[in-house]
Amino acid sequence: MSQPSSGIRQIPVVVLAGFLGSGKTTLLNHLLHRSGGSRIGAIVNDFGAIEIDAMAVAGALGDSTLSLGNGCLCCAVDVGELDGYLAKLAAPSTGIDVIVIEASGLAEPQELVRMVLASEHPGIVYGGLVEIVDAAEFDDTRARHPEIDRHLALADLVVVNKLDRAADGDRVLGLVRSLVDRAAVVPASYGRVDPEFLFDCRPSEERVGQLSFDDLHDDEHHDHDHDGAGHLHAAYDSLAFSSEVPMDPRRLMRFLDSRPEGLYRIKGYVDFGAHDVRNRYAVHAVGRFLRFYPEAWPDRDLRLTQLVLIGSGIDAAALGKELKACESDAPHTVDEHGMWGVLRYVQDPEQEFVEPPV
Repeated sequence: MSQPSSGIRQIPVVVLAGFLGSGKTTLLNHLLHRSGGSRIGAIVNDFGAIEIDAMAVAGALGDSTLSLGNGCLCCAVDVGELDGYLAKLAAPSTGIDVIVIEASGLAEPQELVRMVLASEHPGIVYGGLVEIVDAAEFDDTRARHPEIDRHLALADLVVVNKLDRAADGDRVLGLVRSLVDRAAVVPASYGRVDPEFLFDCRPSEERVGQLSFDDLHDDEHHDHDHDGAGHLHAAYDSLAFSSEVPMDPRRLMRFLDSRPEGLYRIKGYVDFGAHDVRNRYAVHAVGRFLRFYPEAWPDRDLRLTQLVLIGSGIDAAALGKELKACESDAPHTVDEHGMWGVLRYVQDPEQEFVEPPV
């Protein structure tokens, strides 16, 4: 994902939550082995003196693992302490592309999300709350922990894991979907979720130059499930949208504010035309979280809006039509207040926004 115009490289922080035994460590290990060229840093938070989960991932991550044992992360540290851990992993020398916080089974997801969003580290951006549930034990878990309904309502992505063990997986999927609030719901077994659903995977070979649109929507490197279950990305849909016509900021914000259930990620670049002739706007959306990053156009002659939308159960054709309706080819009529909706999602609009010429 592009970075803010200040040049600071931002690393998404994904919060991985779920009750004991749901499969968080299994999913994290799967991501580690299927991340392509991306480097993952992990904060593993066990509850107990023997840090079994941390030991399970330490071999794969080595010095990129921070283990917080014998306590619940949302209770054991404050925002400042968490920033210290994040700063260690986000240091340029680590080469880390994404940070995953694996919470203990007793952690409160809302508090963890609040702590990440409150981070003052300029190199950190919220990457979403992923809630994992055990399909085979979902009814029993819900009976023991009724707060799971509230956790699901907060999630940006829900992984319904262990479907291979559930006698009535379709019923559980339907029930979970009824409990979420616009989150994408993805079925899985053995924690196998395509990493592209959670973060941008680096190309296998390092390349010099700007990130191309093909890099944003390259299906060639998607992993295969070699145990015969087919492509890992079969559980989600994606849309690649490209336009040479600038986007109207008011129309695009109406689209973003009303984005449908299951649309988990939006990434890419937006051309707002005469509303800001000097900058393109990198967009980063995960679940209900949205942020724009103005940055100078790398090529004055080639100006495109290039977006990739990823979700589960989305109507890609309908979304494409809605984005098409956001186009505006009226370069001489600029609404002076048109960018206000966009600027709400820019971290420092006074410094980063450049007024269009009158």
